[in-house]
Amino acid sequence: MDRFEVTKKAGMFGIIGNIFLLVIKSAVGFASNSQSMIADAANSAGDIFASLMTFIGNKIASEPGDKTHNFGHGKAEYIFSLFISISMMVVSLKLLYDSIFSLINKSELTFSWFLVLVCIVTIITKLTLYLYTNKLSKKHNNILLEANKKDHRNDCIVTSFTLVSILLSLWHIYWFDGIVGIGISFWIFITGLKIFIESYNILMDISIDEDTKNLIGEFIRNYPQIQKTDDISSTPVGYEHIVVLTIYVDGNMSTFDSHKLADNLEHDITSLENVYQTIIHVNPI
Repeated sequence: MDRFEVTKKAGMFGIIGNIFLLVIKSAVGFASNSQSMIADAANSAGDIFASLMTFIGNKIASEPGDKTHNFGHGKAEYIFSLFISISMMVVSLKLLYDSIFSLINKSELTFSWFLVLVCIVTIITKLTLYLYTNKLSKKHNNILLEANKKDHRNDCIVTSFTLVSILLSLWHIYWFDGIVGIGISFWIFITGLKIFIESYNILMDISIDEDTKNLIGEFIRNYPQIQKTDDISSTPVGYEHIVVLTIYVDGNMSTFDSHKLADNLEHDITSLENVYQTIIHVNPI
């Protein structure tokens, strides 16, 4: 199963799981006036949007290159992850406002064992989704999978704090509920900001990472006929990069041999996991 198919499957599981959690969190949260549970429900609503963006973005990114998009549609992953990040930050600001309002007005939640049950069900569901997406993300380099994995992990931690705030209400400690709501909003904002920065960098054609450049340098050193090279240039096409390189060889080398050398080096570099295509220009020296 390729990276696009597993991402599609992960997106579908995320949509189903988060719709289920949204329904039960909203019902119990509003019934008990728990600000942290309402914040958690809003987080699940954002998760549904994120899973939907994962599904759509992955579908577009899986389309092969054509006459109008020669190098495929891989950047769709990052466009849709940008949408996810913006939605997360917008939701977090609304939650921050509601939580501060709740804290100032000293709102009190109504304790219910249903709140505890919902937290436990949420933690189990999100932990299962996290373990599933974590396994997939280790095999496939996909920012949408990575974003979903982090989201599921964060939800496990956030809901654990929500559970603590609910249990503290048994001893009439209500202020912690508002504090947790504020903490959740900051957590969502920071996560969204990190995804935004990563997506922005790819869409603005960030260069290939230094580790890969070092590997390319090692490949070049395997060919003693190459006397020098220009700096390595690259541009991203989704999660992979196109690498452009100029090499200099002895001017007396035949055109056939110099191009054979370039072809071999291109094959070596393109074998790297995050390289889509290599273009080498040969100059005599």
